[in-house]
Amino acid sequence: MGYQTIEVEPAGAPLGAEVRGVDLSGPPPDSVIGEIREALLVHQVLFFRDQELTIEQHLALGRCFGELDVHPYHPHLEGRPEILVLETDQGKPQIAAGDAWHADLTALERPPLGSILYAQEIPPIGGDTLFASMYAAYDALSERMKALLEGMTAVHDMLPLFAPMLLARPDGAERVAAVQRDHPPVEHPIVRTHPETGRRGLFVNGLFTTHVPELTRPESDALLGFLYDHCRIPEFQCRFRWERGSVAFWDNRCTQHYPIADYWPAQRRMHRVTLAGDRPA
Repeated sequence: MGYQTIEVEPAGAPLGAEVRGVDLSGPPPDSVIGEIREALLVHQVLFFRDQELTIEQHLALGRCFGELDVHPYHPHLEGRPEILVLETDQGKPQIAAGDAWHADLTALERPPLGSILYAQEIPPIGGDTLFASMYAAYDALSERMKALLEGMTAVHDMLPLFAPMLLARPDGAERVAAVQRDHPPVEHPIVRTHPETGRRGLFVNGLFTTHVPELTRPESDALLGFLYDHCRIPEFQCRFRWERGSVAFWDNRCTQHYPIADYWPAQRRMHRVTLAGDRPA
């Protein structure tokens, strides 16, 4: 499609595009915001280079696209709970549990719409992020498999990912009890219909999805194992090589991502704002 205010260069099928000709620190005018929103729906993840964002500008940019979420358990910037801090260095290596294919916080009743991640410091080598299209993953299934998945749900749970981190703290048992109380497991459809595009995509991931309640546990494990492997097929992916000042904006409703932790002990510091979403259907 044609754009009047921005340049959009696709990264390659089936997702991803680099956006040029825009300064995100503005915040951008409504016409630019509208075209970025359109490009996101088409390409699922957008990349911007050579941006300079203050904390307040990052927050303002996020609010151009919707209400901001606050991560319930991950460290945030002091005084700015909407800014999630993703930082690794020699003394704070990458958390192994997050080094996996996933969509963000699918164990919430209303998972995030998307996230805007800003690179402040990157390693000299490594630290790329992979993105995968869940539209492409669904479209590549056989018609028989699509029929099997129709109407099925899967359970998503916070506890398997966050309990080990919380239990390492002095008040860990209380924090785990709070997770169970405040964020009990939820069920979402295995095949989600995007609320804006109407396209269908797979909505299960290895970090948060635990089982399919309509199946026996062995059947559930086998089906989910197949779907996880299927979602990781390289033809569904694009790869982004970060530079300082790079920004990635992804649609959490139809993508998964994988932050590659191949740079330890080098420093990597990112700030992220997350957009509130709706209940999958």
